[in-house]
Amino acid sequence: MARWKAIPAGLDQAVVEFVAEIRRLKDASGLSLRDLATGTGYSSSSWERYLGGRLLPPREAVESMAELVAADADRLLARYERARDAWRPDQLPATGRDVEPEAATAPAPEDVQAAPRAPVPAVLRRLLTIGLSAAAGAAIAVLAMQPDHGSSAAGTARAAAATQVPSATPYTCHYVRRAGLWYAGNSVTRTGHLQVDMWGPEVAELQCLLQRAGDSPGGVDGNFGPLTESAVISAQKAFHLNIDGQVGPQTWAALRG
Repeated sequence: MARWKAIPAGLDQAVVEFVAEIRRLKDASGLSLRDLATGTGYSSSSWERYLGGRLLPPREAVESMAELVAADADRLLARYERARDAWRPDQLPATGRDVEPEAATAPAPEDVQAAPRAPVPAVLRRLLTIGLSAAAGAAIAVLAMQPDHGSSAAGTARAAAATQVPSATPYTCHYVRRAGLWYAGNSVTRTGHLQVDMWGPEVAELQCLLQRAGDSPGGVDGNFGPLTESAVISAQKAFHLNIDGQVGPQTWAALRG
């Protein structure tokens, strides 16, 4: 059984009960953080925050966990709903805060269009993960059976090439100002939560806006890595925001303003 750290002081009892329940389910299942990440599609670092009581998981993550550990989904989601209603990150000690206080969702400007992104079902995410892992394993096995025509370093290079992730979608920054706000042509979100290990057009939009603000994320590749996190922290310091390296409504507002 995991040796859990104490749940941060100041959380509502409903949140404490929910965190204790997902800890209990993880212990009972015998799953590691890596297993949870693979099975649900949310990173190990995210689950570390969820289980530590520093960040409330999205509903989809809770549903995925319930399915993964064969828990009573209705019971777990009922606890989650109570915890979500009581969630007040501003009551956490300053060192335990992992998110910005939520702001009301504001509609995107009428003259900026964006196609909605449908969430990927948890089962499909797991199938994709398993499929990619199996394909990579098969490629390595084939390489291992090939005659050695060069040094061990060459063999290592061939194996690395077989498991290399396809190159990321190219993103560009086309800045335009609409209704007093800056947009870079990748996403119009003003409230979406972003953090390390996430990827996609919203992250590319963030990187463009950081670049425009003078905080280089190391490039615009749509991948929220350490350099992007450092740039977010630098921007949050400059705008006198809560410094957590994550992006929420307040950081979007500052970067788009």
